[in-house]
Amino acid sequence: MGNFDEQAAKGLNGKNNSKTLSNVENAAPPKLPYPKRVFFIIGNEFCERFNFYGMKTILALYIKNKLGYSENDATVLYHIFTMMVYFMCIFGGILSDVWLGKFNTILYLSIVYSIGSVIVSVGSIPVIDFSPEIALYIGLILIALGSGGIKPCVSSFGGDQFKMPEQAAQIATFFSLFYFTINAGSLISTTLTPILRADAHCFGDNDCFPLAFGVPAILMITSLVFFIIGKSSYTYVKTAEENMIIRMFKCIANAISTKYRERSTNPRENLLDYSIDKYGAQLVSETRVMLKILLLYLPLPFFWSLFDQQGSRWTFQANKMNGDLGFYTIKPDQVQMINPLMILTFIPVFEACLY
Repeated sequence: MGNFDEQAAKGLNGKNNSKTLSNVENAAPPKLPYPKRVFFIIGNEFCERFNFYGMKTILALYIKNKLGYSENDATVLYHIFTMMVYFMCIFGGILSDVWLGKFNTILYLSIVYSIGSVIVSVGSIPVIDFSPEIALYIGLILIALGSGGIKPCVSSFGGDQFKMPEQAAQIATFFSLFYFTINAGSLISTTLTPILRADAHCFGDNDCFPLAFGVPAILMITSLVFFIIGKSSYTYVKTAEENMIIRMFKCIANAISTKYRERSTNPRENLLDYSIDKYGAQLVSETRVMLKILLLYLPLPFFWSLFDQQGSRWTFQANKMNGDLGFYTIKPDQVQMINPLMILTFIPVFEACLY
């Protein structure tokens, strides 16, 4: 009887153990907590975007009204600066991937960015014995280097704080919030900065560009503080050995040089096939796909050259209008707030209804 009970107990325990193991295997993985550290990155992005769009909103009017440029020359300078900002994204991505990593790239270039913002603000003070034109050039170069350099790093550094694929839903929420924050900073700055410019009076002028540039500069310094506070809590992903863009350009260059040497002795079907021996079939295939995708981007410069005239020709056009809406007189540089206002309106509409 005792042996029977012992064997029965072992049998029951065996069944229970197998059920327990089955339940453990089928159980959903535990939900990871939302990484609170990303809110330092969100705060950093809000303040940085406030600075960038606030400064950019009044830039064309400052160049025309204070530096004495014509509308055409002010437009050219404005768009050269914008072009530099987005071109520097390539530089920032390479710097991050190959040498500094995302955190250090954001940190060092944000310092450069802050210095440029302060120079533009201080240079606009008329009582300072320094050329406001030279100050603007130096400041804009530093801002372009800093803003463009950190642009490809901040969002991806935020994404690094999530563990995939366990937090796929949470990272989607983060990027929606991140995009919302960008446009919230843009909306507030494009609304407030023109008010600081036009309604405040300083240094004997009927406007106050130093204040309008200075408040965004303070927000840029604040963004740097936000970012540094979270340093000890961030997740850091190891940098790549070489930037993928550089590898692809090397692959293309090698294919051209190899074809020049071997086109008669060892002809191949496609140009990039000449790089297979050195770079492998996978990179050659990826490079070929990238070149095809780039064809889709050919019309984009036409779109962006028109879109970005909100800050130049559109603002100059608004400057010739009375801006009377009946209940409020909109300032010429405030017309730029329409874009972020509509984005903030449609993000929740798309999230709740369309998606």
